[in-house]
Amino acid sequence: MLPDKLKISVVKNPHPIEVSVPGSKSITNRALLLAALAKGKSVIKGVLFSDDSRHFLQALMDLGFSVEVDEENKAVVIEGCDGRIPKKEASIYVGSAGTAARFLTAFLGLSNGRYRIDASEQMKKRPMKELLLALSEMGADIEFLEEEYHFPFIIGCPSWKKQEVTVDVDKSSQFLSALLISSVLSKEDFLIHVTGHHGMAYVDMTVSMMKQFGVSVHRITSEETQKDTGKNQISVSYQIHRDAFYNALSYEVEPDLSAACYFYAMSPVLSVPAKVKGVKWNCLQGDIQFLEVLKRMGCRILEKPTNEIRYFSKESGLIVLPPENGRIQGGCFDLSSFSDQTLTLAAIAPFAKTDVVIQNVGHIRLQECDRIEAILHNLTAMGIACEEKDGTITIYPGQVLPCEVETYDDHRVAMAFSIPGLKCDGIVIKDPGCCRKTFENYFEVLEELWNNR
Repeated sequence: MLPDKLKISVVKNPHPIEVSVPGSKSITNRALLLAALAKGKSVIKGVLFSDDSRHFLQALMDLGFSVEVDEENKAVVIEGCDGRIPKKEASIYVGSAGTAARFLTAFLGLSNGRYRIDASEQMKKRPMKELLLALSEMGADIEFLEEEYHFPFIIGCPSWKKQEVTVDVDKSSQFLSALLISSVLSKEDFLIHVTGHHGMAYVDMTVSMMKQFGVSVHRITSEETQKDTGKNQISVSYQIHRDAFYNALSYEVEPDLSAACYFYAMSPVLSVPAKVKGVKWNCLQGDIQFLEVLKRMGCRILEKPTNEIRYFSKESGLIVLPPENGRIQGGCFDLSSFSDQTLTLAAIAPFAKTDVVIQNVGHIRLQECDRIEAILHNLTAMGIACEEKDGTITIYPGQVLPCEVETYDDHRVAMAFSIPGLKCDGIVIKDPGCCRKTFENYFEVLEELWNNR
């Protein structure tokens, strides 16, 4: 059990970092639903066990699926029902898990039954309208029990009305991923048109995983001239064939790149090499792009140890080396496609030589918390000047002062803003236990890295 407040210990004798991180939350929850939709028994290995995945697993069990959980070996066995839900009526609770909330809503909203879905107070505030509008257009009956277009609600689909729909992803790409995964329930060719462009790296992950489970998605692009501006705009649609179905299989979940990036970000702050086991350039997760950001800031990336770096184990894993000339460079960075790393970049920005500008991240106001407000509040409390306008955050490097970090019940705020505390004394994390959402022993791993602080 973690205390209500946790003071981060300054690392006095830093040495190279080598860690393992939990499995990917994004991949774990996609794999769980794909396995439930498949026909037969799937074995998911390397599963992330956290608040989010446990809510997802419990929801599947509440819907009647046969689920065997082995937390010690990080494995789950699911008996898929070929697109059918064992129970025609059920109540499920998705907690604060955005993937469970969106993915299961689409699955239940396109299935013939009557299902009540509830969520945490945090999740009740997050966007759902665009997905619910699309489902309603396709034939879902939705009865809102509190606020319109928010949890809780009762949902089900007596009959499909349309095999073609448009969804806006500017607030969350999970709306599109949810529709894509459950598109196999259609008895006809199914077409999804997309407006907006937020988070398409996560959509690419969804499409890749669907293919791994046996379903190919045809991506259609076309160029249109906008009447009001005269500019050309690329429109994107996705088509799934009527005969598509998922195969049960044995599946290995990748390490969580979002979690790995915290340790990679420690490399330039502490001036030590950092390696996360199992991380590869060709992984499915868009957050791998954060390593390119570190590279632009002056770090070097190695695929394996060199002769002068022999202290790492033989296990595979990308290695980040700190800048040879000391501090990282600032610059302008577009994080629209891997915005979970906005907090990580903001947390190391005070140590840069020049200003750090983070672009196209306005949508993170609508995530687990208002993450822009969390960044501005906590950096200001640390004595770091910063500002935001139209989804662009500008951070001016400076001396980090002691402060208490407000985490807003957001795991990524807690983990990211622990990093300055490894270099500067007096950083205290409030409610560190919120990390249980994705990485429940993060602070234990952090403490064990340096026994000789």
